[in-house]
Amino acid sequence: MSNLRAELADAVDQAEWDWLKQHVQRDVVVVVAEGLDLIDVGVAIANDNVTSIQHWIGEQLIAKPSVEQMAVWNSDRTKRFHALIVQPYVLVQEISA
Repeated sequence: MSNLRAELADAVDQAEWDWLKQHVQRDVVVVVAEGLDLIDVGVAIANDNVTSIQHWIGEQLIAKPSVEQMAVWNSDRTKRFHALIVQPYVLVQEISA
């Protein structure tokens, strides 16, 4: 199980908004707040760590993209994200300009 963290770290990639749109339409994109470790979230989801996941949802640290966020991303063609696929989800975190 200790390899999971390393595997997920290796799987983190950069993505453009256009690439993510299809996943948003399938309702599988989860936005991870800046300051929260993308790998930690991936490990928690892969291990079905309900306690951590519910805490982050409650603190609004992970959420589905809001209409406002998507409007901003649609207007900024240069927006990039760190992306991590943890089936069935695509975890994304905005890359600060």
